[in-house]
Amino acid sequence: MVLRSCCKFGPVLVLFQLGYVALLLLCVTHLRFARAETKTVVQKDAEFDVTYNDTVTSDNQTIYAFNHTVSRNKTEGVRVTVDVLSEGAESSPILFVVRQKQAVLSFQVPLILRGLYQRKYPYAHVGRTLCQPPTRTLTETQYFFVDVSTLSSLGTHYQLRISRVDSFTLHTDKKFSFTASPSQPQYFKYVFPDGVDTAIVKVNSEMTFPCSVMSIQDIQCPVYDLDNNVAFIGMYQTMTKTAAITVQRKDFPSNSFYVVVVVKTEDEACGGPLRFYPLRPDELIDAGNRSKTLDVVVSPAINSDVYVMGMLFCLGIFLSFYLLTFLVACVENKRMHRRREGLLNPADMSPAETGKPSVTPVSPYEYGSFADNASTLSSEAITDSIASDANYGYMGQETLKRRPFLTAIHHVAICIERSLESVTGRSRQESLSSIEEDDYDTLADIDSDKNIVRTKKYLCVSDLARKDKRVLSKKYQIYFWNIATIGVFYALPVIQLVITYQTVVNVTGNQDICYYNFLCAHPLGNLSAFNNILSNLGYVMLGLLFLLIVLQRDIIHSRALDRNDLNALECGIPKHFGLFYAMGTALMMEGLLSACYHVCPNYTNFQFDTSFMYMIAGLCVLKLYQKRHPDINASAYTAYACLAAVIFFSVLGVVFGKGNMVFWIVFSVLHILATMLLSTQLYYMGRWRLDSGILRRIVYVIYTDCIRQCSGPMYIDRMVLLVMGNIVNWSLAAYGLLKTPNDFASYLLAIAICNLLLYFAFYIIMKLRSGERIQCMAMVCILFTAVVWGFALFFFFQGLSTWQKTPAESREHNRDCIVLSFFDDHDIWHFLSSIAMFGSFLVLLTMDDDLDNVQRDKIFVF
Repeated sequence: MVLRSCCKFGPVLVLFQLGYVALLLLCVTHLRFARAETKTVVQKDAEFDVTYNDTVTSDNQTIYAFNHTVSRNKTEGVRVTVDVLSEGAESSPILFVVRQKQAVLSFQVPLILRGLYQRKYPYAHVGRTLCQPPTRTLTETQYFFVDVSTLSSLGTHYQLRISRVDSFTLHTDKKFSFTASPSQPQYFKYVFPDGVDTAIVKVNSEMTFPCSVMSIQDIQCPVYDLDNNVAFIGMYQTMTKTAAITVQRKDFPSNSFYVVVVVKTEDEACGGPLRFYPLRPDELIDAGNRSKTLDVVVSPAINSDVYVMGMLFCLGIFLSFYLLTFLVACVENKRMHRRREGLLNPADMSPAETGKPSVTPVSPYEYGSFADNASTLSSEAITDSIASDANYGYMGQETLKRRPFLTAIHHVAICIERSLESVTGRSRQESLSSIEEDDYDTLADIDSDKNIVRTKKYLCVSDLARKDKRVLSKKYQIYFWNIATIGVFYALPVIQLVITYQTVVNVTGNQDICYYNFLCAHPLGNLSAFNNILSNLGYVMLGLLFLLIVLQRDIIHSRALDRNDLNALECGIPKHFGLFYAMGTALMMEGLLSACYHVCPNYTNFQFDTSFMYMIAGLCVLKLYQKRHPDINASAYTAYACLAAVIFFSVLGVVFGKGNMVFWIVFSVLHILATMLLSTQLYYMGRWRLDSGILRRIVYVIYTDCIRQCSGPMYIDRMVLLVMGNIVNWSLAAYGLLKTPNDFASYLLAIAICNLLLYFAFYIIMKLRSGERIQCMAMVCILFTAVVWGFALFFFFQGLSTWQKTPAESREHNRDCIVLSFFDDHDIWHFLSSIAMFGSFLVLLTMDDDLDNVQRDKIFVF
């Protein structure tokens, strides 16, 4: 019965309990509203330029009402300045809320700004500029209210002042100075005048620190003008002394924008030190005085006419080289035509001018050997007969008449030579498809033969040009095809990556991503620095021109071989054009990748700009060596594998080399070991083996040549070159180990260039020492290239930006344009270096033209 009663009255009890809870909640709410009604709200009509001293507690709230007249033709800024005079206000700060038409600004005082590792910096003095709502009528009276409140039960004393900013609008080409701090940012308005589509905003300061941020934002509310939100919208840069942003009218529909300058709470973003290291994370740090005086000026940037002039200037410079090459080719063709006409009319010319075979004076003691070696005489006599008169003398017709025996021998030699030409020409054509370079290595005595030939004390080109020239041509053509393939696979991801970089810059507005010369960075479309990209056109155009010149020479040489021209077959430096084609392609790829790098230059993609520089330097060294050593030059696979290793170390050095002593020790050891191995390879012409017995052989050589008897090196010229090369490379390795330069890529490039210049100087000296001469065209190219390289290096070392430092520090090196208000110093480096590289290639192409009529067994190897 009791249980049934409980069940009967259960719902009633539940309803009673719910009613009780509702009554309690109503009482609590009533008490809260009653307490709120006790809070005093005071509204005051306030005026501009009047300082209000007041106290606020949790029981009172003060509202200051302001009104001012806004004119559409005149923009005035309104600035709120607040000071908290009471101590201990950090625990319960005062909240200021500014209510405007279409905008609300709120902040607390003391203002707490955060730095790295959540460090907190309080600022008791705060100044903010109010956003300017748009005005639809000619004049309009606008109202705004400043609400002051706090949750502190203790009274907090403050000062409030509202003032007008008369110089809120910036004028074109007029400098304006101001002071900013982390709690007192500044921003100003700029309106594009008629006829100006692009402007450049420059902010400068004589003070390096404190670190600052300059931002360009659209005319809208709110304006992001604090350290913790300035990067939310628009374009921005960190700065120490200089910042510059180019602004285009098309990006701002209102034809105006705000220039915002914020001082950061810490200097780490600009490369400065971190001053404080608090032990407690919640500890407030006094940042000290971080005020900074700056000045801003907005100037019109270049118009479309300057873009057109810059493009025409760039094209005109490099097209002039095409025109000059065409004129030289016409003159050379006319000279050759006259020479052929002279050969067809020999009556009025001497044998030396007509090119007819003549016989060199032979002593009576030579007649016996001359007759006994008729088989060898034929080729040697004929080849000697067409040598240039600068090296070999010719006999006139009268000499032949006085020596009938010699004349008979001469005619026999001609007949034998012609028969040999027909036979050899036929056999070469028949065996063209079956000859491979590996056939040489199948001979049992090939190693001993190589040892006999290559270890001679005095080598001639004929000793190192014994392999079939068609096999070698195929071998060296691989250089071209490999570098073309490398270029395609390298360039495609590079282009994709830099497009992504540029997109990120345009979307985020973070201009610290790319290291431009912002004082001379002219945008075009989505490209931020079009001038730096355009100036790389020279590498592409001159690389293509060099390929055309090489192609012309290749065609002429092929035609000479087809007609069995003895000069082409047996005289001069063996002509293999594969490396030349590879050099021209590398120059074009250097221009393409340098342009890609300058889309967004920074330390993560610097290898784009230098990879093919390493290749160009390596190919030039290989070409110099190939001239006198065609049979033993490195294969394309070995060469590109070594260059790949160099680029690999370049990337490692950029990423890990800065201040990493372990990396520098490993690299220096590898550098010295590579130098020693290469020196051994060059000294012994490849006739040595790296195996388990190498140490025993080294000890034996040292014992026999240095201890048992003191004998000098067998190959003195090679030893001089290699000793100098080792001195240079060991010195560079020691410099890197001691100084550990931050720009590892440039350091590595300097190693390659020093070795190239050393070998080139050695080649020139040995060429002149061997009695050879440098023709006029080659000498002009050498002098022209040396002068251009000198000017180019001058502009290269100007250093307009550097990714080894922070973006703010890099901008300290920025400079204005120097040519046509469009190109800067680095663009001039691009122009001159492309011309200098083209000239250097021409030097390598023409420097041995004087040997075209000299037999190969009379051309020395060095």
